[in-house]
Amino acid sequence: MQRKLGFAALALALLGSTAIAHAEGELNIYNWGNYTSPEMIKKFEDTFKVKVTVTDYDSNDTALAKIRQGGHGFDIVVPSASVMPIWISEGLLLESRPDQMENFKNVDPQWVDVPFDPGRHYSVPWQWGTTGVTVNKSAYAGDINTSAIFLDPPAELVGKVNVVPEMSDVMHMAVTYAGGEPCTGDKAILKKTRDILIAAKPKWASMAYGNVEQYIKNDLMAGVNWNGASFRARLGNKDVAYGYPKEGYPIWMDNASIVKDAKNVDNAKLFLNFIMDPENAGMISTFARYANGIKGSDAFMPADMKGAPEIDIPEELKAAGKFNLACAPEIQEIYTKIWTELQK
Repeated sequence: MQRKLGFAALALALLGSTAIAHAEGELNIYNWGNYTSPEMIKKFEDTFKVKVTVTDYDSNDTALAKIRQGGHGFDIVVPSASVMPIWISEGLLLESRPDQMENFKNVDPQWVDVPFDPGRHYSVPWQWGTTGVTVNKSAYAGDINTSAIFLDPPAELVGKVNVVPEMSDVMHMAVTYAGGEPCTGDKAILKKTRDILIAAKPKWASMAYGNVEQYIKNDLMAGVNWNGASFRARLGNKDVAYGYPKEGYPIWMDNASIVKDAKNVDNAKLFLNFIMDPENAGMISTFARYANGIKGSDAFMPADMKGAPEIDIPEELKAAGKFNLACAPEIQEIYTKIWTELQK
């Protein structure tokens, strides 16, 4: 739909009193790779006459470093809950008050008063999911609901494992496999975690993102992965399955936010309000295959998402999942040291 006469008044109404919207211009989005629905972007462009450019990043660390440098030119960024407190405390995000926008009423109540952004003054839900293991069952027929798949891989999988290099997710899984709780300060557990990871790495093929096609083509047989990516791989290869490690796995949420030094703030606010509309949120999930936190959006998703094993956590494994929040700075420093050693 194209907006012509009266556009500015309409856009202002959508945002409440938060901004005066532009009927044209640009919007620069910095988001995880292969994570943004082209259909949704086209609809936003057509609706608001705004030219959108999407630039990919591959990790929370990459995005944080880029924005800290300044001079980036981005308006929207999509940090995970585990790093949101860093973005907010360092003044990298605009307090854009999504909670005052018209479509905020569509946010599922469980995702409103969240600990990483209480009351949603800085962010809106993008997508949420779990981090577990992807396994090709033609290569391995054993139990896949365990982090042993990558931390002590069976002989059939050695040299065929990929680990997504996202520190918070991998450390969460490794610490719980070692018998600890996420963000533990127990030195014995942390040493055990470090030793497990260092011993496991020679049995991996890679530490890389963007692995959906590799699983589809049988170039990879197992690894740490996000549930939506595993879902997409299964759609292309029936032997792909997703496991929820019984030792513990992270539940996460990524959140669309406006960068503090954004040049196109009004268009960015339009975008935040836009993606809280159920139909538009449904487009995001249809593309990337994750849940999104917007009430009513499931009506706009494909039928195969309902009951999908990558989205519906088995009842007996629900308790093993814990929301992935930021660790205390002193614990984060230890995690970083272990991670840096692992990357060598």
